[in-house]
Amino acid sequence: MSERPSTPTPQPESSAAGQLPRGPITPEQKRRIEINRMKAKALREQRETELARAAPAQSAQGAKRSFATMAASNRPANVRDARVNNASDRPDSIRPARNFTSYVDYDFSKMTDTKGGFLTQEDDPFNKQLHVKDDKDEQRPANMTQKEWERHQMLQTLKRNREGPFEPGLSVLDDKSKQKTCRECGSLEIDWKWEEELKCCICHSCKEKHPEKYSLLTKTEAKEDYLLTDPELKDEELLPRLERPNPHKSTWNSMMLYLRYQVEEYAFSDKKWGSTEALDAEFERRESDKKRRREAKFKTKLQDLKKRTRVEAYRRNRQGAAGGDFGDDLGSGRKHVHQWGRAVDNPETGIGVKTCVDCGMEVEELEF
Repeated sequence: MSERPSTPTPQPESSAAGQLPRGPITPEQKRRIEINRMKAKALREQRETELARAAPAQSAQGAKRSFATMAASNRPANVRDARVNNASDRPDSIRPARNFTSYVDYDFSKMTDTKGGFLTQEDDPFNKQLHVKDDKDEQRPANMTQKEWERHQMLQTLKRNREGPFEPGLSVLDDKSKQKTCRECGSLEIDWKWEEELKCCICHSCKEKHPEKYSLLTKTEAKEDYLLTDPELKDEELLPRLERPNPHKSTWNSMMLYLRYQVEEYAFSDKKWGSTEALDAEFERRESDKKRRREAKFKTKLQDLKKRTRVEAYRRNRQGAAGGDFGDDLGSGRKHVHQWGRAVDNPETGIGVKTCVDCGMEVEELEF
């Protein structure tokens, strides 16, 4: 049986006499070869750019130019085109003064015309007053589900009110003299938010049981009912307060709430009015002063009206019987202008006659 012919296996090239065969290229050698190739390419492009800047030659028709040649620009150093000049290559001659370097550039072509001379929140991202954090305006992040977002908001609310897991810890091992308890029932579970801002240790149940003491008053109610002044209400050491967003409009000033018993303690103390009777007497005095001022103002206007009426009656009496009725125009020396009525034909002469409405003067009118 004859043998089947087969392709011989490739043999490695015979190396020269006295030399070992060359091994395969390692990854490190490949990396070095690639780095050297990129360096050589960068040097070649740099050399081409320098040659193009030194002596730009007309390229032959149909020949392809390199990117470095097309991107090279020979603009002068003092160019004032804002589209080309950047802040880094801006010449020293047109740089702003040191006191005016912090400024904001606005593109007026992309802004909303409010017709009021102010910028909107979207057009003015650098205004801190327009970007006050508000829980209602917060948007859910894209990487959060609705359930996670609701849980995050709930935790933020608990942290703000110091409730739930963020409530200060209570321990029976603490010194009783240092423990803060409710001023009504002695409970340890007080409202920590009120304790922090209003300096009042009270629990939630006692707040509901005694609304005549622990209800909140607005600034307007404190001024009108207890006759307190603005400097007194602004002093937080004298009257602590809670600040809440204005319920009527979020852009208005925050609403300031005061604790009723703290306001009454100060108003009825010797520092202010002294007692409830003194406060009532001061209220009655101010009301009577308001009434007296209103009456004095009304009498002044009435006297002025009588004086003007008396002068007009005197002028009418001086003109005699033809003075006219009350309210008529007595004249002011101005030139009289006739107001002619419609022409009426005279039956005797057949000529049209016009009569002035004011003075009764008659003129004849001829028609040609």
